[in-house]
Parts: sequence; C-alpha cells; structure tokens
Amino acid sequence: MTYNDRMTLFARIGFAARGLVYILIGWFALDVAIHGGRPMDNQGVLGTLVDAPLGHVLLGICALGFAGYAVWRLTEAITDPENLSHDLKGRFKRAGHAVSGIVHVTLAVAAGRLALRQTSAQGASPGDQSAESWSAWLLAQPGGTLLLMLVGLCFFAVAAAQAIKAYKAQFDEMDAQVPAPHHVRWIGRCGYAARALIFAIIGWFLISAAANHDADRAGGLGEALKQLRAQPEGAAILAVVAFGLALFGIFSLIEARYRRIRVRKPGFL
Repeated sequence: MTYNDRMTLFARIGFAARGLVYILIGWFALDVAIHGGRPMDNQGVLGTLVDAPLGHVLLGICALGFAGYAVWRLTEAITDPENLSHDLKGRFKRAGHAVSGIVHVTLAVAAGRLALRQTSAQGASPGDQSAESWSAWLLAQPGGTLLLMLVGLCFFAVAAAQAIKAYKAQFDEMDAQVPAPHHVRWIGRCGYAARALIFAIIGWFLISAAANHDADRAGGLGEALKQLRAQPEGAAILAVVAFGLALFGIFSLIEARYRRIRVRKPGFL
C-alpha cells in the first residue's frame, strides 16, 4: 500500500469517526432538549463509549481515524495539493486545514487514552474546561486580550464560511457517484448550518472573555449547547440544532465513502 493509499484510508476512517461523534452529540443534545441535563461535547461523547460493548475497540478505531485525519489535514496545510495559496480565500482555507488538524490531534489523544484506560471517562464537556484554561493562559500573556479577541473573530469567520457553504450547498469535493445527491445536499446544508451557529456562539464566548478579561466566560461546544437550552423556547431550539448536528454526522459518514481525497506526500518524508 502506497503512502497516498494509506493516507486516503486513514482520512476516510477519520471522517467516519467524526460522523459517529457528531451523531452521538446530536443524540445526547436531543435528550437534553427533551429531558433536561447537561449537553456533551465531542470529548465528553468519547467518554461515553468506554462502557459500551466493544467500546475500547471502537475508541481505538476512532483514535486511529482522528490521527489519520489530523495528519491528512496538516499535510494539506503544508503541501497545498489543491493549490489554494493563490488568493486570500485559499490561504484562509489552508489555515483552517491546519487548525482542523490540531483539533483532531487532541481528539486522537483523548480517544487513545480512553481506549488504553490511561484516563477515566471524563465529564460532559471537558472541552469547556480546556477553553477556559487556554483562554486564561492567553489573557495572562502580553497582548493576550487582543489575541483572544482575534481568536474569537476567527471563529466568527469560520461560522460565516460554514453558513455560506450551507446556503450554497456546493459540495464540490464530493464524488459524482454520491447516491441521491439532492438529499445529500440537504443533509449537508442542515449539518453545516447547525455547525455555523455553534461556531458563532463559541466565537462570542471568546470575545466576551477577552472584553471582560474573564476566562470563565470562554466555552466550547458543550457550553454553546447549554446556552441554547437556556433561551426562551430553548428546548425547541436545542432540538433543532441537535438534529442538525446529527445530520452533520450522517454527512460525514457519506464523506467517508464518497469524498474525493487529494494527498501529496511532504518533501521531507
């Protein structure tokens, strides 16, 4: 198996792992919308797999998939196989690949530690605690307030990009052989719309933390879902968003099978 074949396989496993996690996030968020409780983020959902039948095997597969997905995204950022660097939009997309790679390294480590029983199942939203921790560290640095505000603005930019993708439903990276393309487009649209809202809320948390110099105002996916539940008619709002996140998971599973994956081996390998 060549390097390209291995990276393509790992990337597809990564899409499948991401799909599983988002389906579970949507499922648990829907349960919170109906019965109350605290929503889970992606790391919290991974923790629920520990006690599932063959949960450690599944976590091991997820760790492998997230690691492969991370390497693929980081390689995209380094080698630019789609030649994105010719304009500002492309450079922004390339930077997004790098950020996605770093995020999935974190998920791979979390899933791997759970699979190897090196850590116990975590709480509902360990990502929220992580967001507060690194926000506090950043605020303590020279110019940290401005940097944290810029990070929040980056989340708004990502949210806008996701919203545009949801509106246009131009999933050019998908293979032409995708079955029922009309339905697939709507699944993708709903999923990306839900993610756009979540990214915008997280961005607002970070900007608020920077403006008030209070890291406790920062938060991740779990806190964003919690805030939606706390709004007037929050149960209905959270149920809709939960459904959208689950659809994004289904779309990720479709991508695992049908997405065109371009791989370029870095020159230093």
